[in-house]
Amino acid sequence: MLLQEALFRWGRAAVLLVLAVCLLPFGTRAEAAARHTLNYFQTAEVTVNGRNALRIEIGMTGSSDLDYAVTEYEGVRRQLAITVQKTQIGEIEPDIPLPEKYASRMRIKDRGSDTLQFVMDLSQPVSGSYAIHEEKAERRSHKPHRLVIDIFEPVVRAPQAEGAKGHTIVLDPGHGGSDSGAVGPSGVTEASVTLAVSEKVKNLLEASGANVIMTRDADVDVCGPNASADAELQARVNVGAAAPGAEIFISIHCNAFSSSSAHGTEAYYYTYGGTAAEHLATVLNEEIVAATGLSNRGVKTANFYVMKHAPMPASLVELAFVTNDREESLLADDTFQETLAKAIARAIGRYFTEGE
Repeated sequence: MLLQEALFRWGRAAVLLVLAVCLLPFGTRAEAAARHTLNYFQTAEVTVNGRNALRIEIGMTGSSDLDYAVTEYEGVRRQLAITVQKTQIGEIEPDIPLPEKYASRMRIKDRGSDTLQFVMDLSQPVSGSYAIHEEKAERRSHKPHRLVIDIFEPVVRAPQAEGAKGHTIVLDPGHGGSDSGAVGPSGVTEASVTLAVSEKVKNLLEASGANVIMTRDADVDVCGPNASADAELQARVNVGAAAPGAEIFISIHCNAFSSSSAHGTEAYYYTYGGTAAEHLATVLNEEIVAATGLSNRGVKTANFYVMKHAPMPASLVELAFVTNDREESLLADDTFQETLAKAIARAIGRYFTEGE
């Protein structure tokens, strides 16, 4: 009998609990499921480890740690996106302007299922330009639990290659004439991109006091129409070899692959080219990645003809994949070409300044 009464009491309590939950206002139940509701937003310019930064503090109800993921969008978009689970927007404005030197704005997007996404349009390549952490509620300063985003001030780089002054550089725009090189999905040719970028590099270098030799300055074959591949490549090497005082040889190309998903930038030097060639390829790769935010495929060795036979330190740069839809669009863009050219010019300046 006592067991039956106990079971009855427990059963009735369970029913009452279920009824109480069901009778909760919908908003209350949603907030409980969400765990966090935004209720605070503040920005300030601060110094973080010696670097100027814009600090964005996004406050919210609740004290448990956030479940969030970070996505970087490079290239033209330059966006930082932070997706936060179990969080509601509350009364925070969904579109907030930010200081232009750091980022143009931040948008808060409701992705449904109590999921928010904070999207910031940055003024620089995304990778390495931010830091994220959480801070607990502070009673004295009346601040709630916060997600803190630090966006660092862009590093100002000299647009010209001061270290190249007085030096002689050979630039080799890949392909040309009867050889268009790789062709992108919408028809952009490797030969047209490499020539455009090389001409921009030439202008920057000459403005810095360097002497520049181009293996071609128009859409032509260097050796002549219908020449063999080796004859064409040797003709390019010969241009560099004949240039008085030429010190480095840089061949500029666009990458290609059968799969359009292949992407990124890389630089090569001859397997037995020595430390000077390796250094040249390394600084080229570093500056292009830093300037563009493209995926870094690294610095590699190869036996490409022009690198193997050039009588000076040589490197071949694959700017990006013309066979990738997004990167083809970037390679055809004049502003992006200028970005690539400045990166290459800076790399050349570094090469001569730093030595081997």
